[in-house]
Amino acid sequence: MIRTRAFAAALFTAASLLGAGVAPASAQTSAAAVSCYGGARTLTYHYQAAAKEYGTYTTSSRCNDVNIRLITDVPGVYLDACVVFVDHTSKCNNGDAYTTHGTEWGTVATDVKDGTHFVLRVHAYDTDAQNVTFQIAY
Repeated sequence: MIRTRAFAAALFTAASLLGAGVAPASAQTSAAAVSCYGGARTLTYHYQAAAKEYGTYTTSSRCNDVNIRLITDVPGVYLDACVVFVDHTSKCNNGDAYTTHGTEWGTVATDVKDGTHFVLRVHAYDTDAQNVTFQIAY
């Protein structure tokens, strides 16, 4: 009986929130992700010894972070990436360090203010990354 009441209370709360025009937190988070990733830009990296820069881009209210994911069906392919906030420095964020990224969305820079200018600096994780299509959302 207690489980039935708890379930009924949860349903009532969800219905009340939806009726009031407020989506549950999980739906709000999902909607924000769709909005952020929905504006993603698709780019292609061609293998080279030195890091390659993409941009200059300007952050928007669409995303709170700078995000990247690879679009590839080749297993074991990764790219290393960092963000350079060009109005302030010529070095990468995170103590001038790269982070490694694959096919899942990953964060390159967090809590970036709207209107911030940046370039995305990318290099191959290893020689498997010859021609890699990827997306960036910011």
